[in-house]
Amino acid sequence: MPKKQQQQRAPGPACKSDGGQWVIVAPASVINPPRKAGSGPLFTRLRNPSTGQAALYMFSSDARQLFEVKAFHEEYRSWFIGQAVQQDGRLFFVTPVDPLFLVLFYIAKAEKEQGKFQPLDQILVDAEFSSCTMLLQCTDISKSIHHIVEGKETGGRKFYKYSEEKTLKWLTKKVNQTLKVLKDHDVSVGGKVQSATFISSKKLVGATEEDYIRYAHGLISEYITEELSTRLAKYLRLPEVAVPPKEPLPKKRKVSDAPVEADEDYTKFNTIDLKSKKTSKMSAAQKTLAKVDKSGMKAISSFFGSKTKATK
Repeated sequence: MPKKQQQQRAPGPACKSDGGQWVIVAPASVINPPRKAGSGPLFTRLRNPSTGQAALYMFSSDARQLFEVKAFHEEYRSWFIGQAVQQDGRLFFVTPVDPLFLVLFYIAKAEKEQGKFQPLDQILVDAEFSSCTMLLQCTDISKSIHHIVEGKETGGRKFYKYSEEKTLKWLTKKVNQTLKVLKDHDVSVGGKVQSATFISSKKLVGATEEDYIRYAHGLISEYITEELSTRLAKYLRLPEVAVPPKEPLPKKRKVSDAPVEADEDYTKFNTIDLKSKKTSKMSAAQKTLAKVDKSGMKAISSFFGSKTKATK
């Protein structure tokens, strides 16, 4: 990691175990000199509290803060670091995350499996992700654990059990905090989200309070299970989004060898009822021609017919 920077975010390369490097954008506090020699920021895999799958996180030098690591990736991208070219062109962003979300995953899991009061060091046990025990060292855990559990003390030792009611109240506070940030920063929400680079959200019409709550709920849901997200939506009294029914495909006519039966008699247009029609008026030339005696006259078509052969 590079030396401490005075700016709010300090980008710099971080070494990987395979000898390569990453380019990371992180808060300056992440790279503060460690209190103990030989220690420093620790990259580790922990369970994603939403999916339960492996995700990359980082503990600060003193292990008091937890950060999630997100990667921005583009094809055909590399970095020039010093005199070398780093093939891995991803850009990593390190942002703070509330460790209580990750602890909540284990406490809710213990409630389903055991359903009894237990000490935290027995709840946060994961053979696949052993670093989860470091979550207990984070400063915020001891101060905020009461938001999601019922606690009792016996023989000088504290025991905890998952409380859904407390958890929903705590998550509601998180939603309200997120909602306030969205409004303060004029973030466009709702069905017609547009780029703030070109259109100010203040000019957009149609974003309701429900849109803001739903958007904030969606952001918080990235850190909780789908089941808990559904319960939170009901707790917030968010109406279910109506999915429009799919329009049925137009029926195709079946090709058949049978004759097509018409619904109407179209043959009436093939004959002409002369009686029903009015006689058209004749011009003066036609009247004169009609008075001429045509006896002995040949039709003009007779002049164009084939000649008959004379008999011998």
